[in-house]
Amino acid sequence: MPAEVDRGRPVAFGIQLGDNAVPGARRPAETVEQDDGLAHSDILTAPLDTFLLLRAFVDELVRCGLRAACTSPGSRSAPLVLTLAREPRLRCYSHLDERCAGYFALGLAKASGRPVVVACTSGTAAAQLAPAVIEAHEARVPLLVLTADRPPELREVGAGQTIDQIKLYGSAAKWFFEVGNHEATGERLHWARALACRAYWTALDGEPGAVHLNWPLREPLVPDAPLPADDSGRPGGLPWTSRRPASPRLEEGPLAELAGVIGAHPRGVIVAGRHEADDELATATKALAERAGYPLLADPLSGARAGPAAIAHYDILLRDARFAAGCAPELVLRIGDLPTSKPLRQWLAAATNSRQLAVGAHAGRQDPDSVLTEVMPADPAGTLAAVNQAISPQGDRQWLERWTACDARAARALDSILARRMSEPGVARELGMRLPSEVTLFVASSMPVRDVETFWPARDEPPRVLSNRGANGIDGTVSAAFGAVAAANGPVVLLIGDVALAHDIGGLLAARRLDLALTIVLLNNGGGGIFDFLPVATQTDVYEEHVATPPGLDFGQAAALYGLGYPPPPPDLDAFAGAVDDSLASERANLIEVRSDRAANVQLHRHVWEQVARALE
Repeated sequence: MPAEVDRGRPVAFGIQLGDNAVPGARRPAETVEQDDGLAHSDILTAPLDTFLLLRAFVDELVRCGLRAACTSPGSRSAPLVLTLAREPRLRCYSHLDERCAGYFALGLAKASGRPVVVACTSGTAAAQLAPAVIEAHEARVPLLVLTADRPPELREVGAGQTIDQIKLYGSAAKWFFEVGNHEATGERLHWARALACRAYWTALDGEPGAVHLNWPLREPLVPDAPLPADDSGRPGGLPWTSRRPASPRLEEGPLAELAGVIGAHPRGVIVAGRHEADDELATATKALAERAGYPLLADPLSGARAGPAAIAHYDILLRDARFAAGCAPELVLRIGDLPTSKPLRQWLAAATNSRQLAVGAHAGRQDPDSVLTEVMPADPAGTLAAVNQAISPQGDRQWLERWTACDARAARALDSILARRMSEPGVARELGMRLPSEVTLFVASSMPVRDVETFWPARDEPPRVLSNRGANGIDGTVSAAFGAVAAANGPVVLLIGDVALAHDIGGLLAARRLDLALTIVLLNNGGGGIFDFLPVATQTDVYEEHVATPPGLDFGQAAALYGLGYPPPPPDLDAFAGAVDDSLASERANLIEVRSDRAANVQLHRHVWEQVARALE
């Protein structure tokens, strides 16, 4: 630790903090004790202390970069909610339901790349945030979870709305801290600021995730006097503890080695999976694939399905056993998460004679079949850009041409089968072809995300695609999509099935209560369509009621209840495209219902696979 610290400027996280030379909160004149030159007033009762500490904490979060918070109603959480809602530099979003609030915050953080606060009251309200915390952990999304709690004397004594909230989210929380109750002395105000910085940077740095701070709060929960002014922060609006972001990059030796590996393996492929937060990585991935002559198998969630090396329909191509066997690679370079495609995963698992390398700080977590040869925990965008500069245009051009020719055959087959035909694959393909680049498509897990991966074309400047593919659940999808709208990066379209919409139907409240515009494309096929592709569908005695679970809802009435526009269900793709265009041009949330049949959808998918296989012959 350094012996001295410049107390007038922020210091790097992990370095000793400044002392009380920074002024504390201004106090009223009448005092009973001194703390390092800071007066503590006898009228600063427990609620005032709580609010002073919380105000310093929230102010420090804003100094670090916090811009949004989500709240839900409650009594014990009043100090948290009032402090957040009264901070003028924050946009504070009010929700009735904690689960909706958690997923809204998740979607906002995913789309913006910044941590978002979600605060709730004590008891099972805090437990409602668990699914969003788990998704944040699995998908590496920064969240700050602030739960109100009863103080220690009210725990395990029968007090109402009290559960054990200590490490409530287990290993899904990146860091847990029990805040405690303190007087708002100058020392404690500085501590609250340092705590806020640590929480913010911990959520964001390294492997992003959820930080959980539990706040035991004593009554009275509303201040009984105005708060005195506070100048306990560092001058100039600087954070108490600054952060120097790490930018790990391969050194010259490993970079040269990776370039040499690519040069020695002309029949390679690049597999790009979900990496939603980095546009530079998509650009670097496309450039390297083209220069190396490697087919680029890019999930739309990577943002990299573009350029002359992009193979849009690898999911269908790799279902053909002859094609998959005849295109075994010498080298696989993996970026981001593994794509959703099961045929691609199976193909990679069977490529035991291939050298498989993954680049990225999180790459080691993406190896369910234990086939990775090497993991390079470096900044992937910078690494690929440097490697691209180090190699010459090369590769076996016949290798790339074989992939692109087969991909073109598959695309022509799809055009022939899906043209103007209203179907779930047709809807996914139409969105991929016509959504402007400034639009974000939020895709529900289950069949929608699979159809987007399978039928989405390669195109220049594609729209951004987001999905909750950490834990791969359908919960909270509507709320997460509205959270993406709140990030204000352009219009958002949600592609979702009827079961997933029914599961989070309360999330539709955000349209009216928060005045947010979202285009919802509902694929209503009367149940969980993905299960019709699985062996469980043969269990006809219980399948429909207990697995497919048709919601049986009139979604037009649901749209009316929640204040959404509801155009007539489109009869064909031309009408569908018009409805999407109209919705994107409007300033309200709209629900476009596409009606489908589960059995016909299964038959169509299988017909597509068969026709593409024939085209490859």
